[in-house]
Amino acid sequence: MRRRVFSNFLLASGLLALAQLTTPTDAAAEARLALVIGQSAYRTVPELPNAANDAKGMTELLGHAGFSVTTAANLAQNEMRAAISDFAGKVGASGADTVALVFYAGHGLQIDGENYLVPVDLDPKREADIPLQGVRLNDLLNTLGALPTRARIFMLDACRNNPFPALSGAGHGLAIVDTKAGAPGSFISYSTSPGAEAEDGNGLDSPYTTAALSIAKQPNLPIEEVFKRIRVAVAQSTDGRQIPWESSSLTTDFRFFGESSGSTPALPGASAMALASGTRSVEDWRKTLQGKPAMVAYELVITEDTVEAYQAYIELYAQDARTPRVRTVLERRRQMLAWERATAINTRASFEAYLANWDNSDLAATARRLLLRVQNRNYAVPVAAAATPVAVAMAPTCPCTTPSPPASPVNPSVAPVIKKRVDQTPPKRKVVQTPPKRRPPSDQVIYERAPPPDRGPPPEAVMQGIGVGVGIGLGMGMGGRGGDNYGGGYRR
Repeated sequence: MRRRVFSNFLLASGLLALAQLTTPTDAAAEARLALVIGQSAYRTVPELPNAANDAKGMTELLGHAGFSVTTAANLAQNEMRAAISDFAGKVGASGADTVALVFYAGHGLQIDGENYLVPVDLDPKREADIPLQGVRLNDLLNTLGALPTRARIFMLDACRNNPFPALSGAGHGLAIVDTKAGAPGSFISYSTSPGAEAEDGNGLDSPYTTAALSIAKQPNLPIEEVFKRIRVAVAQSTDGRQIPWESSSLTTDFRFFGESSGSTPALPGASAMALASGTRSVEDWRKTLQGKPAMVAYELVITEDTVEAYQAYIELYAQDARTPRVRTVLERRRQMLAWERATAINTRASFEAYLANWDNSDLAATARRLLLRVQNRNYAVPVAAAATPVAVAMAPTCPCTTPSPPASPVNPSVAPVIKKRVDQTPPKRKVVQTPPKRRPPSDQVIYERAPPPDRGPPPEAVMQGIGVGVGIGLGMGMGGRGGDNYGGGYRR
């Protein structure tokens, strides 16, 4: 009987574990919080009706995936900043075992290499107004990146065309953001490639959100695989005009539906899957693609989305109808990587190098402006001031070396002469044996300090003249001192 009860207990436990594996999310293992922003009702440019639909669809999807969702629509600048701040407060209070996700649908702009989310009240008269009126993407990334979380996911359907006529010099699309440059544990997805523009689509949702709503529902798909499939689906639906892009520094596995284990490592190479330098060389890709039908090879390189994969495809399928599209994607990717390097280094040489290769690009005007800014920054530093550290090191203001520590007291009888010190402090009293002035003879007996070396009799004569007295002219009454007359006979 006891054995049967134990067997029933094991069976019940197994069924419970199986039920947990088939639930939509593993909500018990992690907290899931999401902020969904939909920007449709812009006040100075035409509305984006799809953005509101995109936000509504993602709110429903994320709610079914176990997220506690905060939805905000048509936010002005202060409202958007407040929404981000409030969301960060919730994430911080939720603890380190939290997955934080932000979905943004609306306009996005790239100004001077920086990406900005566009509030509905933005009304720029010049490009310099965007940092004042927009919301920097890096501020959003850094705000959440400073919090202890399991993972941070950013989905940006924000690469639509630039609708502001005053910003004619702004580059197309968004600039590259590499998550590896920030805190680990982040995943960012753009609706299209860096520097490219996304389409609104013909349906209720954009091509990017349409694919995300369908593919993310599939159970037990790691997040990297979800977005690879989204990339292929969007490329197919737009006939190759739009190819989503992502970068990852995730350190744990994540699934929208199915079990997500914090101890399961992310897929190898996921952190670099959308950057130019993949882990595989062009030669490796040639071997992989060799002999495959063009359509199969095309989907493979779109899935991986690396410069090496695109290059190998162009070389092997030069006559395929899809090759011009791949070549366009490849050239734009190379250009955006060169732009990322130029803005990251931010020197005269970096911008000159960019202009040497991309002088006719949409970012050339911005590169020239930033080049001028860097030159003015360098010229603002006086030449003399810039050379001061070197001058000080080469020619000190004092030709002397640093004064040495004070020496021990000097014995006057050993070293009677002391050189003048650098610090100009008065030297100690010198003690020297200088010959005294000769005094004229008188009737009075006096003591002389010492006989001059060049006048009068030598000391031997003095020694022999004891008692002789006045005839010699040295003074009377000295005979009693004997031989001490010269050696120690003068007084100080």
